[in-house]
Amino acid sequence: MVKNALLINPFGIGDVLFTTPIIHTLKDAYPGIRLGYLCNRRVHPILENNPHVDFVFVYERDEFEAARKKSYLGWIKKSLAFLNQIKAKRFDLAIDFSLNSQYGFFSWYAGIKRRVGYDYKGRGWLLNKKIKLDGYNEKHIVEYYAGLLKLIGLELKYKNLELYLNQKDIDWANEFLAKNSVTAQDLLIAIIPGAGASWGKDATLKHWPAENFSGLCDKIIENYRAKIIIMGDFSEKPIAQKILQNIHCHIIDATAETTLGQFAALLKKTKLVVTNDGGPMHMAVALGIKTISIFGPVDSRVYGPYPPSEESVVVKKGLDCQPCYRRFKMPLCVRNRECLATLSVDEVYAQVRRLLG
Repeated sequence: MVKNALLINPFGIGDVLFTTPIIHTLKDAYPGIRLGYLCNRRVHPILENNPHVDFVFVYERDEFEAARKKSYLGWIKKSLAFLNQIKAKRFDLAIDFSLNSQYGFFSWYAGIKRRVGYDYKGRGWLLNKKIKLDGYNEKHIVEYYAGLLKLIGLELKYKNLELYLNQKDIDWANEFLAKNSVTAQDLLIAIIPGAGASWGKDATLKHWPAENFSGLCDKIIENYRAKIIIMGDFSEKPIAQKILQNIHCHIIDATAETTLGQFAALLKKTKLVVTNDGGPMHMAVALGIKTISIFGPVDSRVYGPYPPSEESVVVKKGLDCQPCYRRFKMPLCVRNRECLATLSVDEVYAQVRRLLG
């Protein structure tokens, strides 16, 4: 019997959403269990409204590193205060998705007796039960994560990713759309031309060309009289501006206008999302929105929409070199990103027609 469990995932939006079926499965398997979650600051809004999560511990590595550079003693005090918050909850199980021995130490220091996770490059030495891993290949990460449940004798009960909204963000989305003359009767479609923040400066390697998004918007509005909203964070503002410069119709620009919670609430108001591979795509899928996701170097079997659905369509060129991102490594592309550059507007628009009818 497990009374208190801590889940550890310091990665991005998609990775945290991939754990939501595990969260729900644990809640059902152990009535009365209290669940804690250790995550980074950026993804905290993904978890704060989840009714199955009782405690969220935010560990932002850069903040702790900044404290260390300022004062070693201050860093020690800050680190111990953080770890003691976890220790005080008296967790008896830790499920560690991090692939990093640092988080195994966190669990050990907090006195958590059962510690399960992955042994990636020998980093799982502080775990009691572990699965040897050299990367994610050929099956979805959700299914990899489900393997950790088997170490404690459980089978994954839920498949769908779960994302919960709060009323404040819903009210904001309603007000934003009203200001932009969008009504409930309008066919509202979201375009997300970035790829989330997890890949940092390398996110551009997953971008379908901005001019193609412009051409797609023109075709959609011409044929469906839809209203289109372009979405993304502050770093993706230049992409949005490039799309807007090449477009022949009016679209709503919500880039850099939202918090993550507001972003999710706005997505929920749409009828279709067209997006590059990235965290926002998984948010759309978790919210039950029809989704077209564009994949280039990344394996959609591993990082694609989950669970597979006719309303979550993957569009990719299918070159013999795809996918080239394997075992967390991206080789130098010698084909000038042909997988995305040659994927035409018509190929993506054909899927828009299929989903919209």
